[in-house]
Amino acid sequence: MKNSKYITGIDLGTTNCAVAYMKLPEGDEEYGENVLFYIPQVVEAGAVEERPVLPSFIYSPGKVELPSGSISLPWKKDIDYTAGEFARTYGGKLPHRMISSAKSWLCNPNIDRKAKVLPWQSHEEVKKYSPLEASTLYLKHIKDAWNHTFSGEEGESRLENQEILLTVPASFDPVARELTVEAAKSAGLTVTLLEEPQAAFYSWLSEMGDDWRKEVHVGDLILVCDIGGGTTDFSLIAVGEEDGELRLERIAVGEHILLGGDNMNFALAAHVRENLKKEGINIDSWQFQVLSHECRIAKEKLLQEKTLEAYPLVIPGRGSKLIGGSVKGEIKRTDLEKILLEGFFPLIASSNHPKRKTSLGLREMGLPYAEEPAITKHLAKFLSSHLKSLKNFPELVKEKQTFLHPTAVLFNGGVMNSKILQTGLLDCINSWLEKEGSPPVKLLQSTDLDLAVAFGATYYGIVRKGEGIRIRGGTGSTYYIGLQSSMPAIPGMAPPIKALCVVPYGMEEGTYADIPEQDFGLVLGENVEFRFLASSTRREDKIGDAIEDWQEDIQEISNINVELESEEKEGKLIPVKLQSQVTEVGTLELYFVEKEGENSWQLEFDVRGK
Repeated sequence: MKNSKYITGIDLGTTNCAVAYMKLPEGDEEYGENVLFYIPQVVEAGAVEERPVLPSFIYSPGKVELPSGSISLPWKKDIDYTAGEFARTYGGKLPHRMISSAKSWLCNPNIDRKAKVLPWQSHEEVKKYSPLEASTLYLKHIKDAWNHTFSGEEGESRLENQEILLTVPASFDPVARELTVEAAKSAGLTVTLLEEPQAAFYSWLSEMGDDWRKEVHVGDLILVCDIGGGTTDFSLIAVGEEDGELRLERIAVGEHILLGGDNMNFALAAHVRENLKKEGINIDSWQFQVLSHECRIAKEKLLQEKTLEAYPLVIPGRGSKLIGGSVKGEIKRTDLEKILLEGFFPLIASSNHPKRKTSLGLREMGLPYAEEPAITKHLAKFLSSHLKSLKNFPELVKEKQTFLHPTAVLFNGGVMNSKILQTGLLDCINSWLEKEGSPPVKLLQSTDLDLAVAFGATYYGIVRKGEGIRIRGGTGSTYYIGLQSSMPAIPGMAPPIKALCVVPYGMEEGTYADIPEQDFGLVLGENVEFRFLASSTRREDKIGDAIEDWQEDIQEISNINVELESEEKEGKLIPVKLQSQVTEVGTLELYFVEKEGENSWQLEFDVRGK
């Protein structure tokens, strides 16, 4: 943004939001220091304090539940919800009134992401928000907190006037990216998107300064392993050379895996529930939700404080047997390490990939969590599935390899702050490498895995201005539209669907392309729907290619719609061409462009759910 005073990086996380900023130079000045913005928020009833992160939780109290002014903010006294620390701690005891994991709901293709469904399955009297609205509320809190903090400065310091880099998972599909930008716009912010694993790597580059060239070398393949509260995200960055200088290129992005700290909390809660059953104590679904939030606190404490051997848990009582009392339990360190290491980071063979499990025909709606909890299995699949797609990189793929061999690993995400979990994952990777005759990976050290994405996003703002080194990448998937084949009707057989490539892998931001040799005839005044498909492994498909046998490695991710409105007579068939564009902010746009006129119509992603 022109005339910005600061570059601002925002990590809109599943569990926590963080903000970093850097003052832009004036005249001959140098860039300011990359610093953390401490976010004012309600931390307990009636108390507002600055904290390094804004926990991604929203709580809506009942009308007479809290004393007047308990959740008031300095910039808004009359407010009917609270976001941040108090929402997390207080809402954890009353989960039916609390929104969590809004980011995961925002990318859930099975629901209408603009429908007021959160808190999920809450009581009728509880105020509901859509996943889009919840994401907007976090960003609006950040904007208002920033503007309150900088209120003593001139208007140009307001957050809406700054250059803002907002991060998203690398595996976010175009629909989720577009909704994230829409949430920012609703909060009054103009943003550019950046993939979180890239932001983490930019943070490492910023920390290392010029010494980063001593840590990695030409031919290195860096695995960025980002495990947060809600998702697991894998990316690969290759180190090459161009004109005598090192070059970085993001060459692979994993699938969107809804697996992270939340799953670990549920696993620990299930363990405690089984122990309570042995004591003759049963807890209901409401108490289990409370228990899962208690287990999150226990997990964080036990992983951070090595001297703790156990952490006590207290669950509010329910039912006639427990009136006036509460249920007590504990998590032992030995049990926690066993559950996390054996359940989520087991030592497995590189050929051991997640297997699709047979599911019941009738199941509850909710978040589409990964069916396989072992993160090492998902990593094995990621490294193996991209082996074939990178055959044109002989420096990375050697003969008889069964998976891509990373030479270095950079961890990110709050879960990976734990040295125990880092060691478990590194041991597994190194066992695979040793079996195929490769040396162990090098661990790239990062200072703070909870804040790295925000710091890295700010640093990327400098890179966009020509300073530092840029990670090349473009789109992390190839995108297609499903086209029904033209053929005579055959009883009992639907016409086959071809996958038409509309965005090739690696298409850069700020570029557009016409789909060649493919004309469409569309009727004015009618709504037209297309199937939208993607693949993270097919790299050689060119724009305009029509793939007939695609079901194995191309997945359907959404529908897209367009209604051709025009002043001309409805019902008229007009010839159009399809045009694709990757915008500067990082979203994907598709247009039908009239061949013999000046009209164009944008195709819109369907966010209503499957």
